[in-house]
Amino acid sequence: MSRKSKTGSATRISLAMERYAGLPLRAIAGGGFVQHGWAKIDKGPEAFAAILQSLHIPFPHLSAYLTISVELLGGTALLLGAFVAWASVPAIVVLLSAMFTVYLPYGFSSIKLQAVVKGSAQFGPPGYECDLLYIASILALVFLSPGPWSIDGYRLRERNA
Repeated sequence: MSRKSKTGSATRISLAMERYAGLPLRAIAGGGFVQHGWAKIDKGPEAFAAILQSLHIPFPHLSAYLTISVELLGGTALLLGAFVAWASVPAIVVLLSAMFTVYLPYGFSSIKLQAVVKGSAQFGPPGYECDLLYIASILALVFLSPGPWSIDGYRLRERNA
């Protein structure tokens, strides 16, 4: 097989797979947001509001409910590929808020091995690394095409038909 035909077939495969690039990003970012929101619901929004109050966040109860709403609704939107550009704005605001109010003092690394006790790792407080990874994933979703298995892809096909 000539070098030119190898390059051509590699390009065709790459272009075919490019449509699906957003799927793992949607699964991780959207699924992560939904999981975090559900954990806050499971423990009770009042418990999260108490944490926000101890961090001196203004309007802790309102902030708690807004954060939970963004995590559940925005996470679902990201997961389904629905209105990704719109859902990304409040999602990134929540991530930046968490980064600057909670994680910034702990530095960049999200994994800080403190000790190993009886064969079990003990970790210190996480840094802002994961928040930046979420933000990068969400921005990549905004800039990528919506993909074939997304509500945005379906909406755009319907609109352009």
